[in-house]
Amino acid sequence: MITWMQRHKRWLVITIWISTIAFVGAGFVGWGSYDYGKKQGTVAVVGDRQVSLDEYQREYSYLYEQYAKMFGEQFNQEVAKQLNLSDMAYNLVIQKNLILSYADELGLDVTNEDIVKELVQIQAFQKEGKFDKETYVQVLMQNRTNPTDFENSLKRDLLLQKIESIFKITPSNQELDLVSNLLFIEDNINVTILDSKALNIEVPQSALKTYWEANKNSYMSSASYEIETQTVDLINKEVTAEEIDEYYSKFKTDFKKPDGKIKTLEEAKEEITKAILLQETKKEALKQYIDLKKEKASFSSKEVVFENEFKYALEDIKTIVNAKESDVLKPFLHNDRYVIIKVNKKIEPQPLEFKEAYSMVSNDYLMTERQIQIAQKAKEMLKNFKGDNLGYVNRASVNKIPGLNPNEAGEFLNKLFTSSEPKGMIELGEKIVLYKINNVRFTEINPAQKEAVLATLTNLQNNELMTNLINSLENRYEIQSSLENKKDK
Repeated sequence: MITWMQRHKRWLVITIWISTIAFVGAGFVGWGSYDYGKKQGTVAVVGDRQVSLDEYQREYSYLYEQYAKMFGEQFNQEVAKQLNLSDMAYNLVIQKNLILSYADELGLDVTNEDIVKELVQIQAFQKEGKFDKETYVQVLMQNRTNPTDFENSLKRDLLLQKIESIFKITPSNQELDLVSNLLFIEDNINVTILDSKALNIEVPQSALKTYWEANKNSYMSSASYEIETQTVDLINKEVTAEEIDEYYSKFKTDFKKPDGKIKTLEEAKEEITKAILLQETKKEALKQYIDLKKEKASFSSKEVVFENEFKYALEDIKTIVNAKESDVLKPFLHNDRYVIIKVNKKIEPQPLEFKEAYSMVSNDYLMTERQIQIAQKAKEMLKNFKGDNLGYVNRASVNKIPGLNPNEAGEFLNKLFTSSEPKGMIELGEKIVLYKINNVRFTEINPAQKEAVLATLTNLQNNELMTNLINSLENRYEIQSSLENKKDK
């Protein structure tokens, strides 16, 4: 999931930018239930607009809740950190203020009447189906805000909505028809599927040895390190209630539930106790680190470890890998104990002997030979190709192609409908599909399909338009940042 989200992060943010305009009210309750500590200050100035820390923090809450809704239990604080969600929130709030600065330049404004009209529609502020001022104030207090701040936020969102409506475009009927026809076109095809795994390939030892000789630099051992290690176990002592209270008052924002809300003292008690003990253990580890660095003490163990055998966190392994010979590394936490390492020597990777590399060489040789032979076979068959007729298929016919699983069929169909060749072959990993297009037809598109195409095309065009607008405004208005650290906590 992380890889997919990182790859599509830009489009997720654009989608959320549009949805947050309508987010006020729809998901309001709980909006202020995130505590970031300091509530005052300015994180940036965009044109003549000051971006408050509160505005930035609120944007983070918006983003967190929207991602949580999209991905459910898979999304948590750890995933948010890996995605650099706080950076995304910062960039998003800057983009919004670029748009707002442009609205100022155009002379656009939101009246009190506009704000009232929006307020009375928010269900969280209603009592017996009507807006209730007492409920309004109470809900805002529960969410740690007040009418002035909330209405200023609402005014910004309504102004963004006005800009969006100005630049909103709708695809022409010609564009819609063209894209619809391309998406729902059908091909009558003949196919034959070749699977390289079905080929019977002999693997003579002499050929393997020759292959290894030619590619031995592809089969290297991992780098190894001669290191000395000292571990400092977690200190075991009584932690007083006063210590727990004091720690919680200072660092309560470190103890959050999966949805980002802060735990109560009672809920966080066990974690706080452990955090205090880890803090004490770190102090002891730093004392030992200084003594080891000054050679006033000796390490407890010495060994040679291959890089791929380190069991530490990736960040700590990177520190070891980048260390110079004789470096003593600062203590780092691993499995509730602190580890101090001295890197005596780095041993560069060496080519593996044939016996050591045999399994990898055999697999690679077999795969290479299969690819060569199946490609030759496909090329010969294509000269007088007939194949089996599947009838008419479209982009959604993933269950209509015997011999391919849905993922393979989807990839094949995508490549088929983007190919300009009436006959050819399409590679799918270890398989090759020979195809011949006999006929092409345009199908009748039902209203639901046309509506789906219209929505997708509209979103794509408007996303691209807003992206280009923001890029232009970045050169139009000066952006001054005063937020030194925009990374997730």
